[in-house]
Amino acid sequence: MPIVVRIDVELARRKMGVNEFAELVGLTPANVAVLKNGRARAVRFSTLEAMCRVLDCQPGDLLEFVDEEQVADQAVRR
Repeated sequence: MPIVVRIDVELARRKMGVNEFAELVGLTPANVAVLKNGRARAVRFSTLEAMCRVLDCQPGDLLEFVDEEQVADQAVRR
């Protein structure tokens, strides 16, 4: 999937566990795991806002677009 979720990076920077983060955001730890592992198909803006508020970050700190075609092309060239 071309959208990579970087919640784990932001949690590690803040030394915050999934359970604490889930409680502060208002999600279940299972739903945080779905987001964290890139299995989510959608994220509500209200959830994204809550995550940014708790982590004091911007949406771009949590989500990144990775062009899979470029990554594949680079791998072939090596």
